Amino acid sequence: MELDLTSSLFWIAVGQIILIDIVLSGDNAVVIALACRNLSPDQRRTGIFWGVTGAVSLRVVLTVFAALVMNLPWLKLVGGLLLLWIAVKLMLPEEEDGHDIKASGNLWGAVKTIIVADFVMSLDNVIGVAGAAHGSLALLFFGLAVSIPLIVWSSQLILHWMERFPSIVLFGAGLLGYVAGQMIFSDPGVIQLLPPLPAWSAKAAGAVGAVLVVGLGRWLEQRLLARQDVTIV
Repeated sequence: MELDLTSSLFWIAVGQIILIDIVLSGDNAVVIALACRNLSPDQRRTGIFWGVTGAVSLRVVLTVFAALVMNLPWLKLVGGLLLLWIAVKLMLPEEEDGHDIKASGNLWGAVKTIIVADFVMSLDNVIGVAGAAHGSLALLFFGLAVSIPLIVWSSQLILHWMERFPSIVLFGAGLLGYVAGQMIFSDPGVIQLLPPLPAWSAKAAGAVGAVLVVGLGRWLEQRLLARQDVTIV
């Protein structure tokens, strides 16, 4: 996909990248807060700045690498299957000890903690954004340039919205399923095994992925909550 600012398809893809980044980066605010909670106010601001800068730089490099190799046969299939699993997992209740982040008493210890934790948690984000970019580095850079400042400066607000409006998570999981379905269907290795199909087939595959994720995610969520004797409202 070319960098055509007048194309509706371009802006739809940019919107997908931004939404995926927002939904999958909610935990980053928690990681940053936990890593810096023992620092003084001045050190906390510096730690957050350098920690986020390092984490974002690392994520951009990983995402660009993923986008470059994503067109190799069978990689989109593997990435799409991983993204389906990530999307379903997004809908499940989090464990209470899901953020085992050690607070650091010194500035650079906190910065290292933020970068390492973000690297470990970045697999879902990297795969999702690379898939939404459809192999276009121009689109990838544009989408990241728009979404990263949004996440960095409004991460706490985004986290609050996601807690207050669970439908955001549901929509985000469905979007990931849609991207995953298209990734699997557009894999060069998969295409070779299929007969010629109409142009709308990719969108249909995306829709199937979205329905699969939402349906399976809700079913597993109900089973988990039922075990905990929690009534779903």
